[in-house]
Amino acid sequence: MASLSDLIENFIKQMISETNGAIEIQRNELANQFNCVPSQINYVISTRFTTDRGYYVESRRGGGGHVKIKRIDISIPSNYIMHIIASMGSSISQQSAEVFINNFVDYNVINQREASIMKAAISDKVIGGVPMPDRDVLRAAQLKNMIISLIV
Repeated sequence: MASLSDLIENFIKQMISETNGAIEIQRNELANQFNCVPSQINYVISTRFTTDRGYYVESRRGGGGHVKIKRIDISIPSNYIMHIIASMGSSISQQSAEVFINNFVDYNVINQREASIMKAAISDKVIGGVPMPDRDVLRAAQLKNMIISLIV
């Protein structure tokens, strides 16, 4: 049986797919619909609708708390890739980098073999000799360069 968070996530994804890729919802209304507290809605949005998963979220306080969720247009891979590069920051953990790479596979930006090569290049096995936090800075630079090479 799916958890409440899974149900909320699937409901929001369904709403997004039925629109032009963007929705505006009110946290309180959605919480009432699922018979939960608004913080449960916040949790789902903050953990499952992140930039690394291809979403842009705008949140407004007051009046029940409106949230706008927009799916990044991945039909043009360069749009998605540039969005990821812009949202990545100057350092990244191995786990977060692998999430990005897995999403590239899910969105057919790269194939599984390319993903394996990218994961090998950014792994702690390769750059483990570099002290922290420089390791995560190096990993971000490596990943960004590999990503940019996909669109040039």
